[in-house]
Amino acid sequence: MSLVSLGGCAAMLRQAPSIGDPVDIVQQKMGTPTAIYGAGNDRILEYATGPMGQQTFMARIGPDGRLVSYEQVLTSEKFATIKIDEATREDVLRAVGKPAETSRVGFRDYEVWSYRYKEAGVWNSLMHVHFDQQGIVRQMMNGPDPMYEPRDRFGW
Repeated sequence: MSLVSLGGCAAMLRQAPSIGDPVDIVQQKMGTPTAIYGAGNDRILEYATGPMGQQTFMARIGPDGRLVSYEQVLTSEKFATIKIDEATREDVLRAVGKPAETSRVGFRDYEVWSYRYKEAGVWNSLMHVHFDQQGIVRQMMNGPDPMYEPRDRFGW
């Protein structure tokens, strides 16, 4: 248990990269990315803290191999950029990275990706992104993250 805790602390102690840093310096500061996504001529390096973490950092590397932007993407503002009836799984991965959890909703046969985050920087929340069979976002819903709720509230 303490090793897991130390691992989480180590992630928080990383030095943030600076705009213009070459990709090797970004990786030296941040470590090995949890995923890499293509975005036109750019690459996006994902640094996820999940499945229990509430932060995912994305480092966008331009065609010249240098850092163009670096941001924490599990925010209400970033989720708001995902367009319902338009965005695909790949768009969601490039925007907010891999989900903390996946599930299915049988009624509509939707695949659901869930993301832990701090809504408004305060409330422990889950954002649920619902995809149809073609991989298009059809619905997004958020609510409290039961991981942070008192156990007896849900009868546990």
